[in-house]
Amino acid sequence: MNASLRPLLPPGPYLLCDDTVRPDIPLVSKAERLLAGGARVVQLRMKRTPVRVALEVAREVVQLCRRAGAVCLLNDRVDLALLSDAHGVHVGDEDVPPEAARALLGPGRLVGVTVRGVEGAVAAREMGADYVGVGPVFGTTTKQVPAPVLGLEGLARVVKGSPLPVVGIGGVGLDNIARVAAVGVHGAAVVSDALLAEDIAGRVRLLASAFEQGRVGG
Repeated sequence: MNASLRPLLPPGPYLLCDDTVRPDIPLVSKAERLLAGGARVVQLRMKRTPVRVALEVAREVVQLCRRAGAVCLLNDRVDLALLSDAHGVHVGDEDVPPEAARALLGPGRLVGVTVRGVEGAVAAREMGADYVGVGPVFGTTTKQVPAPVLGLEGLARVVKGSPLPVVGIGGVGLDNIARVAAVGVHGAAVVSDALLAEDIAGRVRLLASAFEQGRVGG
């Protein structure tokens, strides 16, 4: 693969398929429901899933995403991304450094990086990242984050100064995704708001519509 074949990160809601939220629903089933709602980006996050099971799940979810025309990213796990033929990875503060992820994945896959501000976004580009996840935008109980809440004004400042596309992360749901979109982000990561919905596919459609309305209105 070469950089010219690297997939683009579609704009809009960035849906996390997480094994800690609604553990009663299998990950593959969660992915199917997200994709049924039109999800264009699915990040597979498996903090509690044993490695061998995780690889099987990753391979199945990647194929589901490819058939649906969606991008599938692995959270943290560069090895699983390679073995499952995922579109790329997203790494955080305590994961494999982005330059190492890029070296392992090569130029044909996506690398996303969690950062806390403009300086982090600039550094991420220099280390080979394609986009940055910035947050927490709002308070969140899904993941404990040792960083201050940015709010919409803080997120807007990062969007303005970032050399890379920005995905807002942390506490995003249907009640605020339009306001997040209005500050100019490329995407908005959603976890609990989608996975806790009675109708996951329907919730994804509502999130996509609200994001687009905020983007146009902003």
